[in-house]
Parts: sequence; C-alpha cells; structure tokens
Amino acid sequence: MKAHIGVVEFPPPGQAMTDAQTQTSETRGFQAEVAKLLHLMVHSVYSDKEIFLRELVSNASDACDRLRYLAIENADLLGDDAAFRVDVAIDGKARELVISDNGVGMSREELIDNLGTIARSGTQAFLAQMAKDKAGDVALIGQFGVGFYSAFMVAREVEVTSRRAGTSEAWHWTSDGQGEYTVAPADKAGRGTAIRLKLRDGEDEFLGAERLGGIIRRYSDHIAVPIFVKDGEGEAKQANSASALWARAKSEIKDDQVKEFFHHVGGVGDPWLSVHAKAEGLMEYALLLCVPSLKPFDLFEPSRKHHVKLYVRRVFIAEDAEGLIPRYLRFLKGVIDSQDLPLNLSREMLQNNPVIGKIAQAATRRVLAELEKKAADAPAEYETFWENFGAVLKEGLYEDRERREELFKLLRVRTTQSGGKLASLEDYVGRMKEGQDAVYFITGDDAETVARSPQIEGFKARGLEVLLLADPVDDFWINVVGPYKGKAFKSATRGGHDLAKFKPAEDAAAPEAKGEIDEAAIGTLVAVLKQSLDKRVKDVRASDRLTESAVCLVAGDNDLDMHLARMLKAHKQIGDIAPRVLEINPRHALIRALAARAKGEGASAGLAEAAELLLDLARVVEGESVPDPAAFARRLADAMARAYGG
Repeated sequence: MKAHIGVVEFPPPGQAMTDAQTQTSETRGFQAEVAKLLHLMVHSVYSDKEIFLRELVSNASDACDRLRYLAIENADLLGDDAAFRVDVAIDGKARELVISDNGVGMSREELIDNLGTIARSGTQAFLAQMAKDKAGDVALIGQFGVGFYSAFMVAREVEVTSRRAGTSEAWHWTSDGQGEYTVAPADKAGRGTAIRLKLRDGEDEFLGAERLGGIIRRYSDHIAVPIFVKDGEGEAKQANSASALWARAKSEIKDDQVKEFFHHVGGVGDPWLSVHAKAEGLMEYALLLCVPSLKPFDLFEPSRKHHVKLYVRRVFIAEDAEGLIPRYLRFLKGVIDSQDLPLNLSREMLQNNPVIGKIAQAATRRVLAELEKKAADAPAEYETFWENFGAVLKEGLYEDRERREELFKLLRVRTTQSGGKLASLEDYVGRMKEGQDAVYFITGDDAETVARSPQIEGFKARGLEVLLLADPVDDFWINVVGPYKGKAFKSATRGGHDLAKFKPAEDAAAPEAKGEIDEAAIGTLVAVLKQSLDKRVKDVRASDRLTESAVCLVAGDNDLDMHLARMLKAHKQIGDIAPRVLEINPRHALIRALAARAKGEGASAGLAEAAELLLDLARVVEGESVPDPAAFARRLADAMARAYGG
C-alpha cells in the first residue's frame, strides 16, 4: 500500500521501487553552496521557524501565476482543472505536512536545477550575508530566492512530487538535507507540485490547523490564490481572503498586510514607504509599490533590473518588464496591474507598448512625489533612505532629463559646511555668498578624502561651500545636468575659478602664509618649473586656491574632471590622461624658499630636482601613484638629508 495525501502518492519509507523506477532513479550530491545552506537550515536555532510555511506557500502561488500566464496561449495546459489553489494537509499520526498546488509543476530536469543546483548568485550571496549577520536574520531567506530550503528548519526529511503541466510524467525528489538527494519517477494524478515535510521532534506545533491557519493569515492573506488547510480527514477550510491586495481600496488595507505583501514580493524587513494607487478613466491600473528599509543584495548588479511584477487583469505577465519602472527606481518591490494591456504580451511587445510607457510615467511621478513628501515631513527618515538608495536615484539625474527638476528636489549631499550631515541643493543655494554664480563641487572615492583635498582649501577659506560627491555616478550626472536655479555646476578641480573676488577670513591662512609675496621671485620659480617639467604638465601657475598645501594638480579648463578621467582610464574607456596644471601656493614657506633660490640662481640642478619632487608630491596628495617610486624616494631622502645637515 502507498500512503496517500491529497492526490499525490508518496511511497512509504523503506518500500522498494519497481524495476522500471529503479532504472531511472538517481542519487546526486548538492551543489557546494546548497550543501552549506542546508547545513545552516538543518542546524538552525531561529525562533521564527514559521516562515518556512510563508516561503513554501509563496512558491506555490508563484507556480499558479506562471501557469495562468502560459495558459493564455495554450489553454489545454489547464485541462479540466482551471481553478487554482494551494492546499496544506496535516497528517497528525505520521507527523507530516503536505503543501501542494495545481500550478505549472516541474520536470525532472527542473527539479534538479531548482532544488539541487542554483546557477544564480542567490545562495552564495545569502551565505555571505548570513556570515556578516551574527544574529542570523532568517527573514533574509525570501530576498535571496532560497525559500524552499527553509523547509529543513522543521523537517528531518523533505519529499517533492511534481508533474509539469502538459506532460504525463511525474517525478519524486527526496532528501534529508545531509548532502545528497534522490530523483525517481512517481505517480501523480494531476499537474503541480506537492511537498511533504516529515517533521523533526519538537515541531508538533505545526501540526495544528489553527496554528497553520494563523500563519497563513498573517503572512499570505494578500495572495490571490485560495489557500486551504485540512486536518486529517476533516473538511478543508480556506485560510486566506484570496483577493489581490493591490486591487483593494487603500482604506481597507492594514499596515501588517502591506508588510506581508512586501515579504511576498521579495522584500526584507519592513517596507520603508508604500505607494498604493488606482487609476480609472482613459487608463485603468492599480499599483502597490514598496521602498525597502534595507538595501537589496543585487542593487548594483550590471543588469540593473527592477523587481516590480506586471499583471494584466490580475494575471501575472512578467517579473521585470522592460520600461515598466525606470532603472533608477529598481529598488522598488511590488505589483502594477493593468486593465488595458492584452494578455498575450510578448517581451518585444512590452518594450514598445505605449500603455506601458504611460503607466511607467504615472507610476514614476507618484513614487517621486511620495519621496518628496517624505523628505519634507520626515527628514531624518529620508536621510536613512538616501544612504541606502541615493546612489541609485542619482542615476535618474543622468538618464531622465524630463524629471531632473523633481530629482533635484530629492538630491541630498554632504558639503564642506554641512558638518558631515546631508544637505539639499535648496540648502546650498540659500547659503551662497554674495556674488557667487556657481555651485562648486568635487568628486572622489569617499567624502572624507575629498573634504581634505588641497583643491578646495581656497574655497573653504573664503566660505564658499563645496559639494562633496563620492558615488561613481556623481562623475556622470554632474557633467550633463544644466544649471540649478540659474547656478551652473563647476568643478573645484578645474582651473578658471576667480576666487580672488572673495575675501578669505582673517584666520584662514596658515601662519607662514602671512606677509608680502615677492611676485618677481614667484614668476621666476614658475618659469623654472615649466622648463624642468616640460610636457609632463600642461602649465604651472601661482594659485589662490591653496592655503595650507604647497602644490596641487588641477584639470585644464576644457579637460575632463580629474576623478572622472582616472575612473575612465581604470576601466579602459580612455587612453592616456591629458597633462594637468600644477598650481603652487605662493604663500607657503617651501614655495617662498624655492622662489628665493630661483631668483638668485635661476634654473639650477637643485631646483630641477625640487620640481620633480613637487610634481610627485602633488600626485601623492591626489591619490595617484608616482611613475618612478625609487626616484621619488631618493629625491625625498636627499631633501631630508640636506634639511637636517646630512
């Protein structure tokens, strides 16, 4: 006899397979990353193990959604079973649970690919995150797409029986989570997947119908597929409301329901912000979009895919429909459901469909408006959002010309006068000096480093605020956007700034910088440095941007910004970087001493060595490597020896 639960026939433990089954039965080892993950689940001590049911029910719902979509073109896949459902069956005597669905099902190859080997980065990324998180936040399971394996938190053995829609073959997958799994033929009356969990000792709480129903109502009430719970031979009772959450009126939705919807669509933690809207009239759609409170692990993947699901009249169509959400909002999780699109949409049709474009515009406008409102009403909370997603949102300044003004309002930056806190462009403009006609900025690898850059010493000394931009995207958007409120953006690392018209504060200059400058001596030194350095620099000139440092490098007026040029060269987007301008501080003690020597000796050998050393020092300050470290070390040692009487 075989043990029957629902319409699935599971061979009882210890029963031998038939000869035909044995011939195609196969035992395999798990992929290394999956084996590590299973070990983590088997030996877990998490207090919220109940989320295993959320994950398995969510997978079952997705399987129904996918078949509903496939059936648009091939209705025969549904046969006489068109009503989708998920069943949770309890066998108290055997201490087993079965979670089954009549969705798309899996073939033998899909069982192996989906349950034994994970080709994507999800598992490895999950393990890496868990290694960082000492507390072991099991809620991360959903984000990384490894929810099936949560079954091993409560089960000593897991069996999966599945039959792909449109086929007659069924397959049985079984494992105790110890390193291997077996795949063999099976009997199954209809399509779909059934997962049997043989519960561990101490997990009897999950054999109660009320307990399971409560978990389903808590985590899965928003799922549009009905979920039934059946205890033994009793009557199956529906545990969820089975209506699409996004289709309900906003007033009918509770915060807890939005939270669980967010988990269902792959979010972790609580949603930081939710946007719920319905449009009727010329264009009908509903949307429920959530901004995560935590940064997704795949936020900066090169594909830059979004994670908003497209539905058409509550039928799932696509996970990442091109053009539905701009890439700079790819952190959003949720659903957009259109009443106007045809159900038989191909990817090519999606890309060029005008309805998609209109929905995208409306959805983007709503999200940006909600973000602007949040920034005004809860600035401290908005700073948290910006730390997580500001670097992504700034991509819109580069890509989305139509919405630049809205994005400018959302932009937050650290500046030389913000005390390490974030400031808006509105804040910056409100603090501009009289006569200042530009928004000054500097880009680099991190805000602390650029804040110490010698190129902005003169700006700080004169009270001119400088934006400290440290995200890679900053080098791009800042060079393509137009003025903000009539004020152009100007790089502090380029020449051509008329700082002389702004008076420095009395205490801005270093002690040795006070006193008259010997203009003739400085002019002679500039000429000597030009002669010595020749084509390695574009020019040498006295600078009013330096107050503490002796020298710095700046880009020519029409050259690429310095940090952008280095970044493009590192990625082999350009060849050699154009020579820079070497600026010297005529008030610095070292430059004064060299100028006096130049005035008396002209282009001496000692000054030629000093010229090389000044250029190398400017490179080091800029964070660049010197072309000849050995020569640099020798020159520095010789200079120190002379200074200390060697």
